[in-house]
Amino acid sequence: MIFDVEIKLYLYIWNNLLTPKTMKSSLDFTFNKVFFCALLGLTIINFLVTFIGDSLLLKTAMALFIPVFLICYLVKHKSLGFVFVSFLLFSFLGDMSLSFFTNETFIKVSSILYFLSYLYLIAIIIPKFKLLDVKKLIGVYLLGVFIINIFFLYTLYSVLQVIIPDKTEVLLFGLKNLSLIVLAFVSFGVYLNTQSRQSILFLVAVIFIAFSTILNYVNLYYLYHWSFEMLYRVLYGIGLYFIFKYVIADNKSKKNILEIKKAFYSDNKIISA
Repeated sequence: MIFDVEIKLYLYIWNNLLTPKTMKSSLDFTFNKVFFCALLGLTIINFLVTFIGDSLLLKTAMALFIPVFLICYLVKHKSLGFVFVSFLLFSFLGDMSLSFFTNETFIKVSSILYFLSYLYLIAIIIPKFKLLDVKKLIGVYLLGVFIINIFFLYTLYSVLQVIIPDKTEVLLFGLKNLSLIVLAFVSFGVYLNTQSRQSILFLVAVIFIAFSTILNYVNLYYLYHWSFEMLYRVLYGIGLYFIFKYVIADNKSKKNILEIKKAFYSDNKIISA
């Protein structure tokens, strides 16, 4: 009797707890927790650093986001596309530029580096933007939103031309924000057209990055306050977090599609044989 109970217990554990599918789900849950804890830890670090106001810590803490997220990512996922690596590289260099350049030079160098990183983000999402598949109503709405944003950018650009004597800095401001507007436009268009989990993750990431950029401009050109600096860093970190989540979800989706295609072709071979 006891022996039968033990056998049933072992079978229950194997079927419900130790099957490959269950173990994989458990690993996914653990990975997600570790990834979120990394975001939480970095957020706390940057909050403390901005509150303390130490210049050396301020310069180094910002550059922790990408290396920590990348290490967490590589623990489970081994593949990194060239475009994604390029985005991470230029973003990391932009984060690090504060440590190597003075304030005026930092603004120019970081603007160039972030501009390039946004271009690579556009390259990540643009293949999913099927212009011919966009419905007319959605297309008109997107065009209206894009024109409004371009108008605001032009207005702000004109104001900064009067305030800032350095024309190069103003030009880089315009290019950086234009690329951000195009990025938001494309990601929003992909979301409206597909409404997939990946498109939501990417759109959320772009929104956080856009708001962090706005707060950075408030710090640079209007009023510096440690709370604005802290929010800028937190929003930027959350944006990077969702970019990584998007890449993970997109790779998983591609893998599932590939497995379905393989299963379909193998079934066709069996039938034809």
